[in-house]
Amino acid sequence: MAAWFRNLPLFVVLILLSAGAMLIPAAAGMMLGDFRTGRLFFYSSLLVGVGAWLIGIALQAHPRPPTERTHLVAMFAAYLVLPVILSIPMQQAVGNTRFINVYFDMVSAFTTTGAVIFEPDRFGMAVHLWRATVGWLGGLLIWISAMAILAPLNLGGYEVTSEAHVQGRVVSSTQQMRAARPSERLRRSTAKLTPVYVTLTAILAILLMSAGEDPIIATIHAMSTLSTSGISPVAGLEGRPGGILAELLIFLFLFFALSRRTFTSGFGRHFIERVSRDREIRLALFATILVPTLLFARHWMGAWEVDELTDLGAALSALWGSLFTVLSFLTTTGFVSEHWDAAASWSGLGTPGIVLIGLVLMGGGVATSAGGLKLLRVYALYKHGARELGKLIYPHSVAGAGRMGRRIRREGAYIAWIFFMLFIIAMAATMTGLAATGLRFEPAMILSIAALSTTGSLAQVAGEAPIAYVALSDAAKLILAAAMVIGRIETLVLIALFNPAFWRS
Repeated sequence: MAAWFRNLPLFVVLILLSAGAMLIPAAAGMMLGDFRTGRLFFYSSLLVGVGAWLIGIALQAHPRPPTERTHLVAMFAAYLVLPVILSIPMQQAVGNTRFINVYFDMVSAFTTTGAVIFEPDRFGMAVHLWRATVGWLGGLLIWISAMAILAPLNLGGYEVTSEAHVQGRVVSSTQQMRAARPSERLRRSTAKLTPVYVTLTAILAILLMSAGEDPIIATIHAMSTLSTSGISPVAGLEGRPGGILAELLIFLFLFFALSRRTFTSGFGRHFIERVSRDREIRLALFATILVPTLLFARHWMGAWEVDELTDLGAALSALWGSLFTVLSFLTTTGFVSEHWDAAASWSGLGTPGIVLIGLVLMGGGVATSAGGLKLLRVYALYKHGARELGKLIYPHSVAGAGRMGRRIRREGAYIAWIFFMLFIIAMAATMTGLAATGLRFEPAMILSIAALSTTGSLAQVAGEAPIAYVALSDAAKLILAAAMVIGRIETLVLIALFNPAFWRS
């Protein structure tokens, strides 16, 4: 039986896991007294599970050894097809809605975008738990696939530092792929990362409950934090019992979306030293400190004009609101502090959304559940720019930082710039498609960035007025769904997937 499961294709395994995940809201519905929703998810679990089991039996007749290409295709197919399967119980539970709305919501959750298309009071907590579970599983899939599938292929941000050091030797990507079979790497990565992911989520949920939050809401917010989906059953953190303490706990756990080194190398005695030297962590801390400081300085000058310098509480609230929201959008989670409005209005600052747009474009760390351009690529472009400015002053200078530093400044920056241009082209294509559906320039730009950076809540806070996803046309929803998938798996992965040389290798 164990060998039978090991020979199953990755896509079939994902369908079986989806069937098992449906039992979570089924149990929650029964416990909360929502028996109709519990039965719907239980019956859907049986239907999907039996279907996946039959597909697995049919494929066992002619088993094929998995390759990097088949896993990459399965990953791409999962984001396109799996939301259809995930929509089956939710379509029945929500009722009185069209399938495209449910499909859009499931694509949004599975890609950890977290775009809100339904009002929070539209359905019960069991359905909210299902949305958070889908987003949580999507974040786990990114953790595992980045290490087991994308890293050996030098994709997903690994292309910036495509040389790996193993026992003092430089090992090429081809040698890394030959070191273990693709299925074996996938099993090892799953066994290594899943306990960490589950444990961190459970710890945060317990801490939020200790802060006074409702158990099921605390669980959903913990899932949304670790997966950076930003899904909430109560429209965010504003007015919650946990207050600033709950926001502080979420703030601390957002650091796991800044670098893969925060969770892939253990939590031993060298954890602090290792993390403090990480390039992505340093860049993230610089942005997290600099942006709130500038906003606070702007607030302070505005407060000078209205003679509110003595209100220390307002100043601290504005500073915390800026600090939390900046880190939340830098990790593309999208949680907004309940003090963000105070931070934005204290000095009369009109539209701070442009700051949040810049943060989500930077994105979080490589091989994390965050979206955007990724901090390592931004760091490579920065180092290359700093080096070029140095050469203007000292044309014959020789830079240090070792082999890896030179790699990042040269080839890494070159590839990072290519990815940046592909991201801009994808954003322009998405904006053009949305404009063709009748949207104006500003909403089209905000929605395009929100989809490609997997930060759905950007639509509510970036513009002068919130943008309602439910009011969009069907064509606009499909365009945004495709943009979410592209933003999640990244354009370089698509190019590699459709590259003829990759299929012949």
